[in-house]
Amino acid sequence: MMPSIKVLDMTGKAVSDIELSDAIFGITPNKPAMHTMVVSYLANQRQGTQSTLTRTEVRGGGRKPWRQKGTGHARQGSTRSPQWRHGGVALGPKPRSYRFSVNKKVKRLAMKSALSTKVIDNNLIVLDSIKLDEYKTKTMIAMLKAIQAEGSKALIVMPEPDSFVIKSASNIPGVKTALVNTINVYDILNYDKFIVVKDAVAKIEEVYV
Repeated sequence: MMPSIKVLDMTGKAVSDIELSDAIFGITPNKPAMHTMVVSYLANQRQGTQSTLTRTEVRGGGRKPWRQKGTGHARQGSTRSPQWRHGGVALGPKPRSYRFSVNKKVKRLAMKSALSTKVIDNNLIVLDSIKLDEYKTKTMIAMLKAIQAEGSKALIVMPEPDSFVIKSASNIPGVKTALVNTINVYDILNYDKFIVVKDAVAKIEEVYV
């Protein structure tokens, strides 16, 4: 049976009901798939630009510091070997990519699992619409309070870009705005409340059905 949820307006009043797709919002969450996508997302965020100089890249050290035999010292070929001060680094990090790909089936399963988790935990809030006529953070805070999302980390998903909503929410700690085509499993799981506009629900179901 399809999960049903109340649709609220910006004052927190229920204005209608919406039937959510059971294939997207009503599946049994697959934890391994979600874990894979979270690890992939975090790995893909890594810059991979850290770099150290090896003994061949450090300036100097071209001359043998002392003769091979007869000094009582251990033999040395260069003052830029790793054991020397100012020497090169042995086995240090070099620029690399941490990215790895995940197949489409796992991506879709992870997204559906994350969305279903929000429904199971009663952390999915559907809004009829979000309309602002000006840049007003106070109005966004009042809306979050009305829908009982104040003080929680909240992800607001919209069907289309709206600069008034995006800019007004950007000053609120723990609140992030996103579009249907930019949401990801990490953000859905990382934020406590998943606030989605009714028109965005239809787009999500159109993409992932």
